[in-house]
Amino acid sequence: MTIYLLDERIGFPDPACTDDATGVLAVGGDLSPERLLLGYSLGIFPWYDDELSPILWHCPALRFVLAPEDLHLGRTLRKTLRKHPFQITYNRAFSKVIHACAKIPRAGQTGTWLNEDMIIAYTELHRRGYAHSAEAWFDGEVVGGLYGVTLGGVFFGESMFSSVADASKAIFADLVPRLAQFGYGLIDCQVYTEHLHRFGARDVSRSDFLSTLAQCLDSKPSQVWPSSLLRFNRSE
Repeated sequence: MTIYLLDERIGFPDPACTDDATGVLAVGGDLSPERLLLGYSLGIFPWYDDELSPILWHCPALRFVLAPEDLHLGRTLRKTLRKHPFQITYNRAFSKVIHACAKIPRAGQTGTWLNEDMIIAYTELHRRGYAHSAEAWFDGEVVGGLYGVTLGGVFFGESMFSSVADASKAIFADLVPRLAQFGYGLIDCQVYTEHLHRFGARDVSRSDFLSTLAQCLDSKPSQVWPSSLLRFNRSE
């Protein structure tokens, strides 16, 4: 098993060299915007084991992805959305979303991989126009959200949270068709979750992912991110 040690130079080994057992390609380096954006463009993302570990850079053998046109909405969720329970906004509350993603309890996890260094790094990407958020509001409070990074025709989803049932699902149901309309060809969900599997996401091999990624990075969506107009209005 070979795991590469990064230094201050902005660069990565060939992601095809990633160890299949762990999905870890490299360790160390930093979370500068330049390194993060290069990593994403190569199909590599950072993920801490815990708050005390060094930065681990991943490119799993199986990549969990969603083609926007493959979005599936179950009957129960469609019924919920017809009731317009939430207001959906975009890039209105990035800080609230990323901090909530860090604090929300996760099954089988006692800590958080989304530490203060990660929050600072992605907030800077947001300031530069690469990281974006979507929010679900109920009675004036943010009750769900997601954030991620956009490059070319790819949305790299990083994390989502929901403090009210179906809030993050409502966001995803609203966001994905808009990304498809803009010309996005790939949503990178990174690793398998049952939640996103129900929306139509599936595992693909690393080689297939990297090939699709290269194609989609070359595309130019008509719009980078949805506007912040409200989508589901409780008064409708």
